[in-house]
Amino acid sequence: MTQTMSPQLRASERYDGFDKMPIAGTWRAGSSGGSKADLDPWSGDTLVEIPLADTEDVDEAFRMAHEAQPAWAAQAPAERAEVMRTAAAIFEARKDEIVGWIVRESGGTVAKGELEWGLVRSVLYEAASMSSHVEGRIMPSDVPGKESRVYRRPVGVVAVISPWNFPLQLSARSVAPALAVGNAVVLKPAGDTPVTGGLLLAKIFEDAGLPPGVLNVLIGRGRDIGDAVVEHPLARMVSFTGSTPVGEGIIKKAGVKKVALELGGNGPLVILDDADLDRAVDAAVFGSFFHAGQICMIANRVIVDASVHDAFVGRFVERVQALTVGDPSDEGTHIGPVINRSQLDGIRDKLTRAREEGAEQVLGGDPGGPSGLVLPPHVLLAGNDAATAREEVFGPVITIIRADGEDDALRIANDTEYGLSSAVFTEDVERGVRFALRVDAGMTHVNDSPVNDDSNTAFGGEKASGIGRFGGRWAIEEFTTDHWVSVQHAGRSFPL
Repeated sequence: MTQTMSPQLRASERYDGFDKMPIAGTWRAGSSGGSKADLDPWSGDTLVEIPLADTEDVDEAFRMAHEAQPAWAAQAPAERAEVMRTAAAIFEARKDEIVGWIVRESGGTVAKGELEWGLVRSVLYEAASMSSHVEGRIMPSDVPGKESRVYRRPVGVVAVISPWNFPLQLSARSVAPALAVGNAVVLKPAGDTPVTGGLLLAKIFEDAGLPPGVLNVLIGRGRDIGDAVVEHPLARMVSFTGSTPVGEGIIKKAGVKKVALELGGNGPLVILDDADLDRAVDAAVFGSFFHAGQICMIANRVIVDASVHDAFVGRFVERVQALTVGDPSDEGTHIGPVINRSQLDGIRDKLTRAREEGAEQVLGGDPGGPSGLVLPPHVLLAGNDAATAREEVFGPVITIIRADGEDDALRIANDTEYGLSSAVFTEDVERGVRFALRVDAGMTHVNDSPVNDDSNTAFGGEKASGIGRFGGRWAIEEFTTDHWVSVQHAGRSFPL
C-alpha cells in the first residue's frame, strides 16, 4: 500500500492547488478553456478561480477509474480500511482548516461546519468497517451435487454527483463507502462548492494513501458535463443527491445502470395535542432554520394541533426573534447567507406568492450583508396550499399550519409529492410511533427534529424524494452487486 505522510505533520501545511482537479491520476486544470470563480456567499470574495472540465476530461477520468478499479478492489479489506482510518485521522488533524472551508464556501455557520466535519469523520470510520463486512452466501439448489454460491462484488466505477448545501458530507457519504468496498469513483461536486464538495476530499484521500486514479474529481457546469457523467458507458452506478427535476432527468439518461437518488423534500414536523411544547419549539427552530433552511430534510412545514396552535406560535416566534443573523464565521451567528443570488430570488418569489395567496407573515425582513444574501428568518401562518407549504423552499422560511386533530394532521403531512424526512411530537411515544408508521416518508423521528444528524443511519425517501438508501449497512448493498457462481460437484445428466 502507498506510504502516507503523518497526518499530524501534513496538517501543519494548509492544502492549496484548488485551481486544479485530480483527473486520471494527475492534478491538472480542466480542458474546457473556461473558468468559474468560487465565491464566498457572505463577502462575495473569490476564493479560487477554477479552469473547468469538459467532456474529454470526463472520458479520461472514467477510463482511468475503470483501469485502476480492479487493483484497488483486489487489495485486502484491511488495506482499504486503513486508507479510510488514515483519512479520518487527517480529518481530525485538519479540523480547523476543514471547518473554515465549509464556512467560507457554503456560507454555513461555525456550528454547521463543525456538525458537517463530525458527520464526515464518522462516515470515514463507518466506511472502514464496511471493507470486511461484504458477505456472500450459499443458496440451496434443487440439482443433486450442485452448489450455488453468491459472491458480493463492487459494482465497478461509481459516478457521484453531489449538491452544495452539505457538500463535504453529501459527497463523502457516497464516496467513502463506495471506495471502501472496492469501487473507483468519478465525483462531480456542485459548482458553488467545488472545494468542500470534492477537491478537499480528494486531497485528504490522496494523503491517506488512495492509489492514483481511483478517485477522480470533475469541476464543470452541469449543462456542459452533467449528461456525460451520467451517460458514460463505464459508469456502472450513479449516486445523486439534489433536486427532484434533475433526479428525474438522471433516471431517463442513465440507461441500464444502478441508481441511488436522494431528491427534494417537504418535511412535516407535526405537533400533536399532548406534545411538550418547549421541547417541540426547540426542535422546530433547529429543524427549520439550521443552515438557513438549506437542507433537504429541513422542516418545511410545522403542523400544529388546533388546541395548542396559538401557544406554540407565540413561543416559536419569540425564539426565532432571538436568533442572530449575519457573518457565519462569528461563532454567535445562527443564520448566515443563502448560497447565491438565484437561490435568494427563488425563496423571495415563493414568499411573495404565499402572501398573495393569503398567508399571514408574522416575522420576516429584507436581505442584507456584504453580498446581500443574508435573509432573516420568515415565519408564515397559512394552509397547506400556500406556495411556501406546497413547494420546497430551501431557505430560512417556515409555514405553520393549524390541524383539526391527529387524523387531519396526518392528512396534511402526507398531502405532498415528497416523502423524505418528517417528525412528530407527543408525550405518548407509542402513539408517536403509530403516527410515524402512517407517514409517507423514508424517515420519521419521534420527539426529534426531521434533520437527522446520525451518520450511521440510512437516508432515503419515498415518492418524489428518491430511491435507494445512503448510510449504514445499506451502503454496502448499494455499492456492491451479487454474482452467482454454481459448482457441479457430481456428474449429472442433461435433458439434451
